[in-house]
Amino acid sequence: MNSIDLITGHWREILFGSFCLVILIQLYYYIFIFSRLAFYKEKPKDYTQNNPLTVIICAKDEAANLVDNLPGVLVQNYNSTHSVLVVNDNSTDESKYILEELQRTFRQLQVLPLTQSSSNIPGKKFPLSMGIMSAKTELLLLTDADCIPASEFWMQKMQAAFTEEKDIVLGYGPYKKRRGLLNKLIRFETFHTALQYFSYALAGKPYMGVGRNLAYKKTVFLNNKGFSSINHIPGGDDDLFISNVANKRNTAVVLDKDTFTLSEAKLTWKSWRKQKSRHYTTGKYYKPGIKFLLGMYSLSAFLVYPLLVLAAVYYNVWLALGVYALRMIFVAVTWRKVMHTLDEMDLWKWFLALDIWQFIYYFIFASTLFKKPARNWK
Repeated sequence: MNSIDLITGHWREILFGSFCLVILIQLYYYIFIFSRLAFYKEKPKDYTQNNPLTVIICAKDEAANLVDNLPGVLVQNYNSTHSVLVVNDNSTDESKYILEELQRTFRQLQVLPLTQSSSNIPGKKFPLSMGIMSAKTELLLLTDADCIPASEFWMQKMQAAFTEEKDIVLGYGPYKKRRGLLNKLIRFETFHTALQYFSYALAGKPYMGVGRNLAYKKTVFLNNKGFSSINHIPGGDDDLFISNVANKRNTAVVLDKDTFTLSEAKLTWKSWRKQKSRHYTTGKYYKPGIKFLLGMYSLSAFLVYPLLVLAAVYYNVWLALGVYALRMIFVAVTWRKVMHTLDEMDLWKWFLALDIWQFIYYFIFASTLFKKPARNWK
């Protein structure tokens, strides 16, 4: 019997074996990577030592967001030298006048007005670089104009994670809870992304942060020549930069709910798809090892449900469901613990539907990996 006849005669067993292999791959991620976040316990930190700190916010036509969110940054409980530097990037709205008014009340607010841009450096990297170069402190804390800290202790608790060895601090930037299906799906995608980048950081393989809540030392930026290696890429000021400079020794994560920064999720499917399409265009530039791990996880997650259906129909429904149930136990336990940590517990009761949604999500956004990213950051 030749190999073709062997495959033809045992295709049902091969199909079921393929399904089992996909489940084993998934279990590897949940047991050896995601469990690090699920069972992570933050060590007590000394919050009495507040280091000099600069918060940097890049804003381009963000007048409404500056009114709503900037006061929440300016009233932080922080008993040390600190400033809030807003880089006003060629805004044509009322941003200038709003910032001038806020400066009358808050002495720590500094404004860096940009009246020119760099055509050779697309995206947000040019205004962010200008802000970092203008900062007078070693410790930098980054967020966006559409974000507001979850508490008055955001600055204090984020900077407490810095040590002589820890140069980079990864925070969480969730979206505000609102009614509606789209809001839940956006928040789930944000949670699922955090599940991965926090877990990999705890496993000694940090590969990204989010610009909504990220901190690092100025010397890290300068010693690595800023964004020079990624200036040709429209995005990447947060994930690709961290991928290039972070390692298992110099990176810390902060999961305290007081350190979250909150922002409003997109209100339409079209705007969300556009946002995610822009974000995913940077994934192709990750380091090969991380691309392999992320790709293998996404591919195996995508194949779970097609192979489950085929194995149940053509092999044995109860065996297929048994293998599937084993995976779902790990998914349920891991998601519940991490959702509790990240204050997303309202999503957990939908975990089965959200897991199925992942298959649809990967199908919808797969094409974005091959699209050319937009050059503008706003």
